[in-house]
Amino acid sequence: MVGAGHNGLVATTLLARAGLDVVAVERDVIVGGAARTETPFGKVPGLRQSTGAYLLGLMPPELERLLDLRLPLVRRDPHYFLPTTSGSHLLMGSDRDATRRQFVEFFSEADRDADDRLQAELDLLRADLAPAWLREPGSVEETAERFIRPALRTVFVDLVLGDVASYLDRFGFASELVIAMYAVTDGLSGLHAGPDTPGSGHNFLVHNMCRLPGAGGTWMIVEGGMGRVTATIADRARAAGATIVTGAPVSEICTRDGSVTGVTLADGRSIDAATVVAGCDPFTLADLVTLPAPLLQRLEHVRRPGTTLKINLALRDLPRFSCLPPDAPSPFGSTIHLLPQDEPMAAVRAMWRDVQAGRLPDFPTMEWYVHTTADPSLQDPQGHHSSALFVQSVPWQPAGSSWDVELAPYVERLLAVCDRFAPGTSDLVADTFALPPPGIEAHFGIRHGHIHHVDNGFAFDQRMPYVTGVGGLYAASAGCHPAGSVIGAAGHNAALRVLSDHGVALTP
Repeated sequence: MVGAGHNGLVATTLLARAGLDVVAVERDVIVGGAARTETPFGKVPGLRQSTGAYLLGLMPPELERLLDLRLPLVRRDPHYFLPTTSGSHLLMGSDRDATRRQFVEFFSEADRDADDRLQAELDLLRADLAPAWLREPGSVEETAERFIRPALRTVFVDLVLGDVASYLDRFGFASELVIAMYAVTDGLSGLHAGPDTPGSGHNFLVHNMCRLPGAGGTWMIVEGGMGRVTATIADRARAAGATIVTGAPVSEICTRDGSVTGVTLADGRSIDAATVVAGCDPFTLADLVTLPAPLLQRLEHVRRPGTTLKINLALRDLPRFSCLPPDAPSPFGSTIHLLPQDEPMAAVRAMWRDVQAGRLPDFPTMEWYVHTTADPSLQDPQGHHSSALFVQSVPWQPAGSSWDVELAPYVERLLAVCDRFAPGTSDLVADTFALPPPGIEAHFGIRHGHIHHVDNGFAFDQRMPYVTGVGGLYAASAGCHPAGSVIGAAGHNAALRVLSDHGVALTP
């Protein structure tokens, strides 16, 4: 197994349980890939932070049970907070009636009714599509025919192949701010796209596939940070007999006569193996071995640079939002949506034009997280709070400049945006650890800095296949079906394919 990210660890566990002799080699000194908990702040050395993935939402509960993970999950309540600079707000939580009342109070009855229709349709699509994630993919149309109820098949195909703006327009929202919230947080998250880009609808659907117990269709916090997820899977892998070696980057996947013979590590050591499974991203895989020409052509077709900036923050205290009355529920733990207030959908479209031109948007849309109120175990003894700005979108490199030059002043500019909603936030920042797309590539080892490996605008059988065409070489990364994020289904599905090709049954 090349790479011990979450998908690689899932595959390692399942293959080892089936009796195969499995060794996982990981380039970094810790397992987890982008699902890790670190202490990244030089000025606040004891504060822990999930530096890559922030939340667990999309892992199928069937897979969590199969792996016997028993993760300590925290339901975020509220799970969404939409602040404004005018005094209105939306706090969406488990009390659906309270959410509906807020829609009417701060927005309109039309928005309340549109949200009811949206949530009802997503509930049905989520239930229908769920089994498809733990199987090898077909085309969009085949998936619709096999898994989606007849009344929603056309809706499903149009959503997966279409854009998120058109899908949301169907429901009759009156407030552009609400439309922008949904379009950005689910449709554009991690995507190299704007709201009108075909395929952004698939990303929207992916991000609404939250089915973990107690989630209520929302994303959840893992106590101890996202490194708790991958450390637990690694424990299950070792218990099944697998060997995991860290600090062991692979320099080459070796082949002879069209089949793999093992791997060579960067320090010159070699491991002989008739089967190699790549948990690394597909573009890194293409650097390690010569892939068949048709597969290289597919990878070139789906190659996109990352457009995400992750700004990890160490805060001395919690910010205070000017739109919230003193008796409002705490917004912390939720996804806090910072959106342009004037003509927000026009601003979202302008953001994408800026990114395409290599410009840094003045106000890119942001998701803001403060998880230490829901998970105090992350705090240091001095009581600092770990926080993060998930910024969407930015260019791979600023045109005519570089991130080395632009990053520090851009972080200050974005903190000033936070100050518009929560005055004084900038003064609370004790330290920052910011990762623009090239920083994501360097820190997590993901080529092109794309957090989903392959853009989630590409769906089902358009993603990286589990079987590469090189004998004994399989792929099991977020670039495969079903999508990028901390899901684990790609590791599961690749492992099942390996076992099937070996004539070995999966062991629970």
